[in-house]
Amino acid sequence: MTKKTEGLLALGRAFHEIINGDSFTVNESLQTKLSEVSQHAMPINPWYTPDNVTYAMKQWAELLNEDAVNAWLAAYPPIDKAKRIGLITAGNIPLVGLHDIISVWAAGHVALIKSATEDPLTPVIVDLLNYIAKEERFVSHNHLLKGADAYIATGSDNSARYFDYYFGKYPHIIRKNRHSVAILRGDESSDELRGLASDIFRYFGLGCRSVSKIFIPAGYDFQPLFKAMVDFQHVIEHNRYANNYDYYRTIYLMNKQPIWDNGFIVFKEDEGLSSPVAVLFYSTYENETELQRHIESMGDKLQCVVGKNNLDFGSTQQPSLTDYADGVDTMRFLTSSAQW
Repeated sequence: MTKKTEGLLALGRAFHEIINGDSFTVNESLQTKLSEVSQHAMPINPWYTPDNVTYAMKQWAELLNEDAVNAWLAAYPPIDKAKRIGLITAGNIPLVGLHDIISVWAAGHVALIKSATEDPLTPVIVDLLNYIAKEERFVSHNHLLKGADAYIATGSDNSARYFDYYFGKYPHIIRKNRHSVAILRGDESSDELRGLASDIFRYFGLGCRSVSKIFIPAGYDFQPLFKAMVDFQHVIEHNRYANNYDYYRTIYLMNKQPIWDNGFIVFKEDEGLSSPVAVLFYSTYENETELQRHIESMGDKLQCVVGKNNLDFGSTQQPSLTDYADGVDTMRFLTSSAQW
């Protein structure tokens, strides 16, 4: 087993021990700190609920297993020289930047990390990774990154223009807004609809892999989907989510815009992809040909498409190590650094 594999498995074990309340065997001090931060992150980021942070850690604990890690690393060649990779990570959902961070390490480089100010988890994970690596392979920064050989930056369409201005002359991956959609045909099972509910509500719908819009056949009956969403009605107890729900529901009603409403999410017919928190956009289609043409026209605006012949319902927030954001192979970019 290589040192990198051992390190990644140790990180997975650290997450596993935290979420299961086991004895800490990786680094008791840092694991205790990460456990405490994960349970009390909401004053810094109200969307980082203990449930969502635990869910994110659980996905990584399961993902960082020996078979998956070995298969992932074996697909890429070793590099000749370590370089400094500037990372600007988002903070919309817990651990959203972790894949980039471990990819830099797995490729053999040094990561210079500017994490989002509303992300209290990444700085502690950086300290834990440095301990695991037994050397400073990860450096946290509180300012605009300078002096890197290449950059990977994640943000909105607006911040992407800013990133391109500063980092465009360097080798880079700059990510913009992406959205996920689901295609319904009206014959989905109750289990599939419960899976879709998870795709919609997990992380309050804030991730680029969160389903923000559904395509439904003309005459679709919403009631089975409403029934499948019941397990997620607790989201309305979250103050910011409830404020969003009340605000958009009121606006739509005042403007006499037709909506469907189940008491904790508003369904609105809309051609857009980016629905607000507590709102789900939908569009109807008449036939498969029309639908597929419309999906294809969205091109690089889509992160995930859920439904028959696409991703399984309920799987959007369970990506594998090779499910790269925006479809850009981060590890291929990093291991091709000899060309920079």
